[in-house]
Amino acid sequence: MTGGTQGQEAGRRGRRPAGAGTREPVLAAAREEFRERGYEAASVRSVARRAGVDPGTVRHWFGDKTRLFAASLGLADVDPAVVARVAADGPVDGLGERLVRAVVELWDADGGTTVRLVIPAVMSDPGLRELLPQFLGAEILGPIVRRLDVEDARLRTALVASQVAGVLMARFLVPIEPLASLPADRVAALVGPTVQRYLTGDLPPA
Repeated sequence: MTGGTQGQEAGRRGRRPAGAGTREPVLAAAREEFRERGYEAASVRSVARRAGVDPGTVRHWFGDKTRLFAASLGLADVDPAVVARVAADGPVDGLGERLVRAVVELWDADGGTTVRLVIPAVMSDPGLRELLPQFLGAEILGPIVRRLDVEDARLRTALVASQVAGVLMARFLVPIEPLASLPADRVAALVGPTVQRYLTGDLPPA
């Protein structure tokens, strides 16, 4: 057997096969990679290198970086970025209402159990707590604001995030009635105009 062949076989032996046992090591590697490099700098390839697997194995389990990060937060069966796609699909005038409805419906699906489990866990982990705003800005709120081509995009993104986070808090974590029990459409109709102002309205001068 030649040295080249031996090297190739050693390389193959160095990578984990894409079996069921690779999922948790990939997830652990993703958490470390996101913590160390940040959301935007990390990639599927860098996670694969850390886990000792092929990038195709990472995609097999988690699809893309967005889903991989969501899974690292404990949201394995949820794609939060779908909120951005749902909200952006339609006229600009109704964007705020669509965004609120999409967020509420997403977390209403299991009665808020995911929010109640995941958010405290993320907030208790300094690394993930720092990553969450990066993820929200890069994958969910940032693309929406950039599509609008407005001034102060970063400020508007933060204002929208504060409003949405407040709704989730009052609906699921510290339930405040009647908001906690209102239908998603009603919440969207009430909160959507405020979010719309943050997105497209005039903001007071600095």
